[in-house]
Amino acid sequence: MDLLKSLIREPSVVGAEHAFFRVLQRELEERGAQVTWYEGLLVAHGNDPHSSMFSSHIDRHGLICTGPNEFQFAAFVAGQMSDLLGKSVSEELMLTLMNRFDNTPVIAYEPWSGAYRGRGIINNAFICEYRNNLIFEVEGLEHLVAGTPVGFLDRLKIDHGLLSGQLDNVLTAAALVHLFSLGYQGTAFFTAEEESGGSWRYLLEWFRRFGGSTNELYVVDTSPYRNREEADRQQIVLRNRDEFADFNLETTQKLAQVCTSLGVSYSFKDHYIDQVNHANLGSSKPPMSLGRTELGRITDKSNGLVHGTTLQIPTTGYHTMNETASIDSSKAFLKVLTRLGNIHLEE
Repeated sequence: MDLLKSLIREPSVVGAEHAFFRVLQRELEERGAQVTWYEGLLVAHGNDPHSSMFSSHIDRHGLICTGPNEFQFAAFVAGQMSDLLGKSVSEELMLTLMNRFDNTPVIAYEPWSGAYRGRGIINNAFICEYRNNLIFEVEGLEHLVAGTPVGFLDRLKIDHGLLSGQLDNVLTAAALVHLFSLGYQGTAFFTAEEESGGSWRYLLEWFRRFGGSTNELYVVDTSPYRNREEADRQQIVLRNRDEFADFNLETTQKLAQVCTSLGVSYSFKDHYIDQVNHANLGSSKPPMSLGRTELGRITDKSNGLVHGTTLQIPTTGYHTMNETASIDSSKAFLKVLTRLGNIHLEE
């Protein structure tokens, strides 16, 4: 919990993650991990690196200064768009995001060193039809030059068994770091630019260079639900597939068996989405997408080199400053990771 409190205060805006990688490197090395830094990827491992492999993206949504007193949503700036959706961002998505960050305090930092460049508060947001992006006006950061990342100022909130903050995806990243405190000897990948759709490229490049003939990978993340009742129906979220690919059946079944043996409740997100879409047939509501995951992209593009499945923590308030996960789910998630990572804890 102390580690999560510390990490969530460090900004890690999409495309400007170097400073956060430096923080992660220190935390991992203090826990005995061997750490190697690649473009867009931090790799930490113990003495048996091929025994198990987990991956967590570490970028978070934020802003980027694109001109005098002008800030755009970092994942949607022109340089990121080719990886994100393969098409323009929908106006519906931008309208949803536009109203989520009113009066949100923000912090500017140097993208490499993480040096503090000032703080401000978002006082307006609008859609620019010419650039098809969200434009934010920020009071207090008029001095910034273009290219400066601006993160949302965050603190972990704990209340009635719930954790709240910008949890995607620092929550699962903190869990992977903590594994090394428990004696984990496998490999953990920490990837950049997942929110803009680019992280799988960095990961696949590593596997092509250093991986075996086939590589089993568990990708960890948060998974959004519409309300607390839906999120609390399971402690852990699994998937059989996403929009890009079917996940490895054997690995997914093994994960489900581990959950059962540990008494951890789980459900499959693709089944949930199918049920929601079936219930909405004949209504005006658009069908829910199966979602796009780092694992789906890398499975689709690796021609069998990388296969695996996902392990996710159910949350509400997705992509807000109040994304919320239960402590119960977080503990169950760590319990499953510990078993998958072959960590033997003394009772």
